[in-house]
Amino acid sequence: MGLVPRAGPVDALYDAVVAEARRPDWYLAGQVPDTIDGRFDMVALILSLALIRLEDDGAAQACADLTERFISDMDGTLRQDGIGDQVVGKHIGRMVAALGGRLGAYRDARADDAAMADALRRNLWRGAPVPEDAVDWIVGESRRVARRLDATPLAAVLAGHLAPPAQGRSAA
Repeated sequence: MGLVPRAGPVDALYDAVVAEARRPDWYLAGQVPDTIDGRFDMVALILSLALIRLEDDGAAQACADLTERFISDMDGTLRQDGIGDQVVGKHIGRMVAALGGRLGAYRDARADDAAMADALRRNLWRGAPVPEDAVDWIVGESRRVARRLDATPLAAVLAGHLAPPAQGRSAA
């Protein structure tokens, strides 16, 4: 029985998702609010793109593991912020529902920039006014992240590499 938890099968991927979501460009060029909600929304966006990539490869177990890792992280964050045991479950339920809604919206908008822009306006800025150049930047950057994920072999994605190797996508 060790005191250090062993890394799970998708921990590296989840860590890479969070690192990408925290990249300053999202908040500067993209003007995503640098708030708790804004950071959650960015994690949900990048996590959704990763989940869509895993779905495309039929990696259902990895999708489930990645979602569980997200839940575990959110649970720990809420508890660290002082949310008590009796209400953590309700907060987690709302967060998972929010993730599911965003995942569906981003999945549906994969090939439609206008639909993606609408989904991002709802989810990242929650109806607040935002300059069109910021929306356009986020749409373009989220498309670049999705293309990088798609071009990266599944094994590399699961290992937390969100960008393809120099030679491009290969069988994994």
